[in-house]
Amino acid sequence: MATISKSVDVALRPDQVWDAVRDWGHVHQRLCPGALTDCQVEEGARIVTFANGLVARELIVAVDEETRRLVWSVVGSSLLTHHNGAMQVLEAGRGSRIVWTADLLPHTAAAQVEGFMALGCATMKATLERERAPILGG
Repeated sequence: MATISKSVDVALRPDQVWDAVRDWGHVHQRLCPGALTDCQVEEGARIVTFANGLVARELIVAVDEETRRLVWSVVGSSLLTHHNGAMQVLEAGRGSRIVWTADLLPHTAAAQVEGFMALGCATMKATLERERAPILGG
């Protein structure tokens, strides 16, 4: 099984970042606009559309308020036979660190998924820091 882990530091408080991450039905607006073009919510799941036209159905496994951790699993994918994703918001100095991990099969899909995750991290940083004023001064 391939494991991919990406992280990105954001100049916002963890509660601000978690507010956007936990709002899983608006991921295409609050975290990754442009990289994701749509998100439709079903009971316990979301269907996300990527900018390249790929559509993924993601079952929401857990939204853990205490650890600020969101877990999901892609199901019914033509690209993946197994996928488990987790995103956690941690304190990092005066800001936050988003840690995003994916476990997936087949291994041959790892490079493509890693590319999606790298783009997602860059987009989240830009979106979050633009939407809310970064931490300034003391």
